[in-house]
Amino acid sequence: MPTATNLSSRERLLEAAATLTYRDGVGIGIQALCKAAGVSKRSMYELFESKDDLLAASLEQRSSAFVAGLLPPAGDGRSPRERILHVFQQVELQASAPEFQGCRYLAVQIELKDRSHPASQVAHRVKGNLTAFFRAEAANGGASDPDLLARQLSLVFDGASARAGIGADNLAGLITPTVGTLLDAAVVR
Repeated sequence: MPTATNLSSRERLLEAAATLTYRDGVGIGIQALCKAAGVSKRSMYELFESKDDLLAASLEQRSSAFVAGLLPPAGDGRSPRERILHVFQQVELQASAPEFQGCRYLAVQIELKDRSHPASQVAHRVKGNLTAFFRAEAANGGASDPDLLARQLSLVFDGASARAGIGADNLAGLITPTVGTLLDAAVVR
C-alpha cells in the first residue's frame, strides 16, 4: 500500500477531498484541501479544472470500494433475500465504527442539492446503481412489485445510514429485522 509520501499530487488531492468532505462536508475550502494534500492551489488547478471536478473524481474513485463494502459477490450462491440482507448487515457493521458519518453519496446529494453538479451526478449514479441492485434481487426473489420494493429498500438504506451517521440511532438489531419485514411482505425468497 502506498504511503502518503509516495502518492502523487493527484492521489493526495483525491484522498484529502475524500477525507475532508466526508468529515466536514462539501463546503470545505480549496485552501484546506490543498493544505491537507500538501499541494499548491496552482498544482490543484493543473490537475483538476475546479474543486467541483476534484470532488466528483474523489467520489468516483471511492465508488468501487463503496460497492465492494456493501454488495455480495455476484454468483455467490445465496438467495436473493440473503443477498439483500447482506447489504443491510454490512451497513449495520459499518455504522458501528466510531468514524461512521453515514453514506457519503447521500450526504453529497443532500448538501449540493444541484443535480447538475459533477459530484452530485456521480453520487446520483452510485445510489441509482444500489437501487438497481435491490430491484434485480427483488425480481429474482419473486417480489410482486420489484420496483416498489427497491425504492423501499433504498429508503430504509438512506434513512438508516443517515440516522446512524448523526448518532440518532444504533442500527444493531434494528435494520435487518426491518428489512426482513419488507422482504416478508413482498414474499422475497
